[in-house]
Amino acid sequence: MGSVTLWMQMSLDGFAEGPDQAIHWPVVDEELCESFLDELRAADMFLYGRKTYEIMASFWPTADVDPAISQFYVEFARCWKQVPKLVFSRELRSAGWNTRVVGEEMVEEITELRERSDRNMVLFGGAEIASEFITHDLVDEYRLFVHPILLGGGVPLFPTPTVMSGLHLVDVMTFDSAVVQMHYQQRVQAAV
Repeated sequence: MGSVTLWMQMSLDGFAEGPDQAIHWPVVDEELCESFLDELRAADMFLYGRKTYEIMASFWPTADVDPAISQFYVEFARCWKQVPKLVFSRELRSAGWNTRVVGEEMVEEITELRERSDRNMVLFGGAEIASEFITHDLVDEYRLFVHPILLGGGVPLFPTPTVMSGLHLVDVMTFDSAVVQMHYQQRVQAAV
């Protein structure tokens, strides 16, 4: 069976987007990303909402040819281009860079991918897509990157009451930027 891991940046007060849909407040530096490059290389598919995909597609396709860029960014750019991607959008009709667009049938698409394959999928967001995945119980693991900032408003990562779910803490990492990454997995319910 396939799995979905949500990789999400969030503020200390629980917001995935700031007021006025601000998304440029997280400190996403090489230290934060470098330790996970091997895990991302092992992913079978990256999943995005339209806005997050457009941000990624505006930079990563050509980042590896920039002579001033670090080796980490070169390696991540190559990884990003190689890994197949799904972008969920009601507006976007097509996308480049090894990407397929999925419209209204997002839940059905991911449910089928999880049930009929052993794909390791990484969901990068945004907040609305993450909320849909959480609401439909499509997230198997969480990698939450909590940033040392209080936004005081915006779009919460968990906007609606969710069904109580037991999570197993896999690990916690602290970075020099004071970002804390918490890695949780869904607990497997024992068969009765």
